[in-house]
Amino acid sequence: MRRILLPVMFILVAASLVWPVQTAAHPQSADAQVVRYKATIDTVKYVYGVAAPVARLKPGNILEANSLDCFGNALQKPGDSFSLVKGDNPLTGPFFIEGAEPGDTLVVHILDLQVDSNQGVGALSPGFGAANSTHYTPMLETKPLPERMWFYPIDHEKNTATFQALDSNFKVKFPLHPFLGCIGVCPANGEARSSIVPAEFGGNMDAPEVSAGNTLYLPVNVSGALLYFGDGHAAMGDGEVAGSAVEVPMRARLKIDVIKGQRIEWPRFENESEIMTTGIYRPVDDAARIAVTELMHWIHAGYGLSELDAYELFSKVGKLHLTEMVDPNYVVVAAIDKKYLPPKK
Repeated sequence: MRRILLPVMFILVAASLVWPVQTAAHPQSADAQVVRYKATIDTVKYVYGVAAPVARLKPGNILEANSLDCFGNALQKPGDSFSLVKGDNPLTGPFFIEGAEPGDTLVVHILDLQVDSNQGVGALSPGFGAANSTHYTPMLETKPLPERMWFYPIDHEKNTATFQALDSNFKVKFPLHPFLGCIGVCPANGEARSSIVPAEFGGNMDAPEVSAGNTLYLPVNVSGALLYFGDGHAAMGDGEVAGSAVEVPMRARLKIDVIKGQRIEWPRFENESEIMTTGIYRPVDDAARIAVTELMHWIHAGYGLSELDAYELFSKVGKLHLTEMVDPNYVVVAAIDKKYLPPKK
């Protein structure tokens, strides 16, 4: 989530390397070392970039750490003002991963995510959201949307959140699906990128695929990778169209690995049943093309189908969805069920 649209310079990596991803199945070792870290508003960061690590991990280690919500836990009750917010999408980290070097792939097994609050918050902000004008698509508007805030009581036992309308007595419960809106590594080429931005390094992807049971693959651009995460979501609809999910602080349990000498250009996901690729750019049709093309490369390299056969098969059984369309880049995820693919090479 973010509230203020910032002009950003983008660098699109031209090369698209083919990479046979290793299996996501990775049972937790009984003797895996656990590294614990507690983030506070005084230790969070607001950019992905080179910074002093807050902790170091070895491949195979488990990270147990928390994150603040996208407002830094500043909005707690009706009447609270956005002026209390110190910055958008505060990030926990960075975490230095020993042995990770440029050209490798960082593997993040998402073991568990727990909402660390009894309520979430959603908000409208003037000039922000899928139905508002943006820096890229200006429109003549007679009146910007007002700044408004909704609070969502969370029932941990029933695994639900409750929406209460502000302009009527209507309320409805819906299920939770905890995930991290922000997770990524230090960008390439010496860049430091805002926590608002999703790109090749990951970042503010707002992808529900960053949830327990899935594995995330990220390119390593600098020594140690420098992993950051934050922007916990208790639930979110496709696109995050109004500009926020059910924003919550989160407790995360992540297992970290490194695949040496094999690189991807865009974030990827995997679980027992699916492989998934991301396209992160603007306009949305370019994001979709990146996601589909990356998946064709993966199917060809990892499962042996020609790219044209993979393209035809995906057209019949694949899935494509928009995870967010309110940040400087849009994010599209392409997925295919492994039951439709040949055995892995």
